[in-house]
Amino acid sequence: MFEKLEELLKRFEEIQNELNSPEAAANQDRFRKLMKEQSDLAPIVEAYTEYKKQKQNIEDSLEILETESDEEMKELAKEELNSGKERVEELEKEIKILLLPKDPNDEKNVIVEIRAGAGGDEAALFAAELYRMYCKYAEVQRWKTELISFSESGGLGGMKEIIFMINGQGAYSKLKYESGVHRVQRVPVTESQGRIHTSTATVAIMPEAEEVDVQIDPKDCRVDVFRSSGNGGQCVNTTDSAVRLTHIPTGIVISCQDEKSQLKNRDKAFKVLRAKLYELEQEKAHAAEAAERKSQVGTGDRSEKIRTYNFPQGRVTDHRIKFTSYTIDNVMNGDIQEFVDNLIAADQAAKLADMANEQ
Repeated sequence: MFEKLEELLKRFEEIQNELNSPEAAANQDRFRKLMKEQSDLAPIVEAYTEYKKQKQNIEDSLEILETESDEEMKELAKEELNSGKERVEELEKEIKILLLPKDPNDEKNVIVEIRAGAGGDEAALFAAELYRMYCKYAEVQRWKTELISFSESGGLGGMKEIIFMINGQGAYSKLKYESGVHRVQRVPVTESQGRIHTSTATVAIMPEAEEVDVQIDPKDCRVDVFRSSGNGGQCVNTTDSAVRLTHIPTGIVISCQDEKSQLKNRDKAFKVLRAKLYELEQEKAHAAEAAERKSQVGTGDRSEKIRTYNFPQGRVTDHRIKFTSYTIDNVMNGDIQEFVDNLIAADQAAKLADMANEQ
């Protein structure tokens, strides 16, 4: 580990020297890449620099204890020694986490797809509430949300399906654990007997894929235009602005009618298609890497039941990490940070355990 840290420290210094050179300033692409690499290395370098400083403090304190006769100086040295040892332990854990392989998608925007599952109108209502929950969370994070397409269900405000984008730094790193089946237990508004029903909605979190990530052959796509339906202004409902995009090799169909412009709807549809194709490639890669799959905390599998929202008991339980919150109202209003933090910590712990087993 320490050999690697010394190499990273050396690389950090090399980057700093290159950034100060006239050649780097003249090449903007190279300059941006170096700045990004420096930014990625900075937390590791800072932690390792402090680690070395604390180790030196420990050595100095031990030397004082061995050579100093003044009791007051010895007492101060003991305090420094204990403090240094505690900090070294903390830094060792921090450095191990910082050295874990980074998910290349962590900094990307995400495309979120929510679908009503079992439960009819109640499932559709729950899907709409999950959409609101993620929008509220995005708002707190100062991320922007952008609706791509939706399909209403019934007259109660439910959603059969809704697809939207969340734009913000690190969006995927925080939301990637939300993929899976979300289950709700409560008395539906349509239930006259007061019985508790169980309904579900599926959530898929897909990193936004750039054109360089996924190459789409135009010959593989069929684009159909049609008139938008549902709520909308004069232009939306009277022109052929809606777009249906069919990817022939996979059979994936994307419909988008939120924008007044056919061109904008087409662009959004292609964004979703790229994300879906990218997700398919990722699933293949994960299936081929059994060891890494084991270390993940339930990300990416849409069929996995990950969380239960029990309204009568006021609790939300994440089944993967056995974590329960009794603040269901706050959670439904977007306060899911406690779940995000615990899922990230559990994933890091699992990966650290895998790393230890490999050594």
